[in-house]
Amino acid sequence: MARAGSEAKANAAVPGDQHERILTVPNAISVARLAGVPVFLWLVLGPKADGWAVGLLILAGLSDWLDGMIARAWNQQSRLGQLLDPAADRLYIAATLAGLALRMIIPWWLVALLVGRELVLGAALLVLRRYDYGPLQVSLVGKAATMCLLYAFPLLFLGDHAGTPALVARVIGWAFAIWGSALYWWAAALYLVQTQQLVSTARGEAAS
Repeated sequence: MARAGSEAKANAAVPGDQHERILTVPNAISVARLAGVPVFLWLVLGPKADGWAVGLLILAGLSDWLDGMIARAWNQQSRLGQLLDPAADRLYIAATLAGLALRMIIPWWLVALLVGRELVLGAALLVLRRYDYGPLQVSLVGKAATMCLLYAFPLLFLGDHAGTPALVARVIGWAFAIWGSALYWWAAALYLVQTQQLVSTARGEAAS
């Protein structure tokens, strides 16, 4: 019973009869977003077509909003969707960080700051799995952090050029990057608190 309750908590937002749904419109959008990650990296590191790369990032951000809206409006939430959506967000952030750092647009310490957060959450996920919990739902703070970073990165790419518009883009991009990084770690702290609460509950149920 403790394990069943744990799984129910981890997937509370998804009705039981929809857990295993795969062929849904939101999932198809998430897969398309994932397929765009290597294309983005090629645009940034190959021909350095920043305009096309920024356009792809914008499209990825819009599709992130779209698949969530469709999932709610058409009642197409699924366990796979809960995994694909944040995975696509994280891969775009990782790919953009790599592109920006390799192009020397951002310092490597910022990359380490954001990658370190992912390692912390990865460790928390391993702990959750040990107690038969699935991944926790992405918080509103986490979504806000992701959106800030998805705004910041295109602006930083556009800011890597000469002229006043590029300077403005660079300043605004760094503002979003700083806010996004702070919110990213705030979301991680919330995730760790929830993890600790669930683990304490599981241990209490096991001891009773």
